[in-house]
Amino acid sequence: MMSRPDGEASPAFHVMAKPTGARCNLDCAYCFFRKKEGLYPESNFRMTDTVMEEYIRQTLAGHRVPHVTIAWQGGEPTLMGPEFFRRAVKVQKKYAGPRTRIENTFQTNGILLDDDWCRFFHDNNFLVGLSMDGPGEFHDVHRRDRWNRGTFDRVLKAARLLRKHRVDFNILCAVTGTNADHPLEVYRFFRDELSVPYIQFIPIVERKEEGNAVTDRSVRPDQWGRFLTGIFDEWIRRDVGRTFVLNFDWALAGWLNMAGTVCIFAPTCGLGVALEHNGDLYSCDHFVEPDHLLGNILTTPLVELVNSEKQRRFGTAKRDTLPRYCRECAFLAVCNGECPKNRFIETPDGETGLNYLCEGYKAFFSHADRPMRMVADLLRQGRCADEVMPVLAAEKKVPGRVGRNDPCPCGSGLKYRKCCGRQTAP
Repeated sequence: MMSRPDGEASPAFHVMAKPTGARCNLDCAYCFFRKKEGLYPESNFRMTDTVMEEYIRQTLAGHRVPHVTIAWQGGEPTLMGPEFFRRAVKVQKKYAGPRTRIENTFQTNGILLDDDWCRFFHDNNFLVGLSMDGPGEFHDVHRRDRWNRGTFDRVLKAARLLRKHRVDFNILCAVTGTNADHPLEVYRFFRDELSVPYIQFIPIVERKEEGNAVTDRSVRPDQWGRFLTGIFDEWIRRDVGRTFVLNFDWALAGWLNMAGTVCIFAPTCGLGVALEHNGDLYSCDHFVEPDHLLGNILTTPLVELVNSEKQRRFGTAKRDTLPRYCRECAFLAVCNGECPKNRFIETPDGETGLNYLCEGYKAFFSHADRPMRMVADLLRQGRCADEVMPVLAAEKKVPGRVGRNDPCPCGSGLKYRKCCGRQTAP
């Protein structure tokens, strides 16, 4: 989702709908959203068909682009049952224009998935995100059910069912202090054992209730940097174009001067809002709290809330509160301070608002800088990103022997200095 220019209504936005609110059938140790149940103490946490229809109608009406995403998340959305989503698909067909292309995305822990669910996903072209934290010895540490039982075997069964029914799905993996020291074990499990082509890694940063300390479950900045670097080194040499690590795609956009394809790396934010089960709209999934309540879509149009002055201020604050340390960073164009929820520590000179994960990101960006520049230059030439792999392989095979005037190992026929050896700025 692209950031919105100041003063302009965006042609597109992203709504993360939570049909069961914060209600979930698991008790994951690091879940930040479960406590949001306290915002609605009298609720049954089930989205009515009236709210569902307004969500879909207003989202479609508010877009001025042909591709519209209808996103379902939680809590755990499968608690609504498949019939609710069958009705939702009918509503989408009712309001979609002749040129509208709708994509449904669905994030789930997988526990309730069965053949019926998977047939529904396949038949209606849902893109499913499956939450899984790597092999069982890592996954089961924090992703447990209400009876404190591990869930790995059930989630693995869900992954196999999704593959059996040819459902498009990706993996969302939380990176904690537990699995962060094992990047290749985690990555190879998803790539080799599950054969999942799309993987997204989410760093878990849990602040304690007082001060800026974090819990032991949180990934440390140095761990996060090593985790990304460890996977990147394997990916860039053998998996480009075959396995898509979304974190690398998002970062690459910065080297292409296109930062903002995802909100965390965009200069501003505010176009990704969260819709609660009762129609309440919040500024962001990570800011579902009274101060960031924008209104309710049953009484105020969704597009008006997204483009409200309150939401604009929320979005531009990401840029306007950036510390000087960040503004002077060599990787500002890639990172833009990352997500505001993580910007709670001080810079080396004592200014507030530095991202907790800064140290790790800087280590990763520094390490990935040269190959990312090479990939970005290939793409600018209209070539394929995977052409970087033979270049890096040749350099590794004969270190320092690929001369500037030698033929480029990618096979383009150009000299190395005019091809993959070019140095371009991010």
